[in-house]
Amino acid sequence: MRIKKNDEVIVIAGKFKGKTGKVKEVLRDRNKVVIERINMVKKHKKPSQSNPAGTIDDIEAPIDASNVMLLDGKTNKPTRVRVVVSKDGVRSRVSVKSGTVF
Repeated sequence: MRIKKNDEVIVIAGKFKGKTGKVKEVLRDRNKVVIERINMVKKHKKPSQSNPAGTIDDIEAPIDASNVMLLDGKTNKPTRVRVVVSKDGVRSRVSVKSGTVF
C-alpha cells in the first residue's frame, strides 16, 4: 500500500466518490484507510457511570484503500504513485503524471 498517514487523497469509487480529505489512519492488515470527514457513521455508546445518559457519536469508518488515490500537489488531480530508489538508497514516492515527490 502506497498511502500513508497525513496524505491528501480523493475517493474514486463508492458513495463518497469525488470527495477529498486527509488520511487519519492506515489499517494495513485490512487494506483500509480512515479519512477525515469521509464515511461518517453513528456509534451508539452505552450508558456508564461517567456518562449516565449514553450518547450517539459520529465517527469516521474505514474505507477500502483501493477506492482512494493520492492527490497530485501540482495538478490537484488523482495520480498513481511510483516508488523510486535514489543512489543513496533512499526510497521516495513520485507522481506518475507530474513527477512530484510526495
